[in-house]
Amino acid sequence: MNKIPQIEEFHDTNTPVQCEENEKEGTMTTNSYSDLHPNLLISPSRKVHHLLFTKMRDRFTTSKEFVQYSKRSMRILAEDALSEFPSTEVKISTPCGSFDGVIGPNPTNICAVSIMRSGDALVEVVREIEPAIRVGKILIQRDESTTTKTATLLYSKLPPDISRQHVLLCDPMLATGGSAMKAIEVLVQHNVDPTKIIFANMICAPAGLTVLADAYPQIKIVTAAIDNNLMMTNLLFQD
Repeated sequence: MNKIPQIEEFHDTNTPVQCEENEKEGTMTTNSYSDLHPNLLISPSRKVHHLLFTKMRDRFTTSKEFVQYSKRSMRILAEDALSEFPSTEVKISTPCGSFDGVIGPNPTNICAVSIMRSGDALVEVVREIEPAIRVGKILIQRDESTTTKTATLLYSKLPPDISRQHVLLCDPMLATGGSAMKAIEVLVQHNVDPTKIIFANMICAPAGLTVLADAYPQIKIVTAAIDNNLMMTNLLFQD
């Protein structure tokens, strides 16, 4: 595995920040992510992700270790993303008295959709957390013969009532945004309301975020890290 240079990640989204490119170092300074996408959430478990990404980025990390660390990070991300679906306040009884809690949607009303093939790993983690969640698959391939490398739909398999589901769209990486845009287009064509879609990914580049912001600002994006280097984003989570 190629060593990926350290970049600035996991910023506290409670403070408005703005990403600007440093011409000398190619890194990003932070002031606000709202300029990248208005509905973007950086995982609140950023310290844990930082530790795990350090292991994943290390050139001396073995393939077996990479799988171990990435699964740990994906599980945290999946929990963060699932918690962003609409919830209802409830009061429950405990052995020590009442407790004011919340419940999310019935898991059978959530569909985890994989952008194949890399998205399958994240969907697998989601199903480990909640086996009742339904699954859909979308296979997209870039047309290398075109200068724009257009994303082309090759296959999709979605539940017949997907339009009534909350959708967790899964892909560990968001680079240029081409595949994500095509996958969302497929969901919208199946009458899925974009406001009911949460896009979960491990690492994303500003280029992809701005593309999604222009087309689908209402979709919520939950990510573990923002990487300003498009090439390095591709290297970390690729098929």
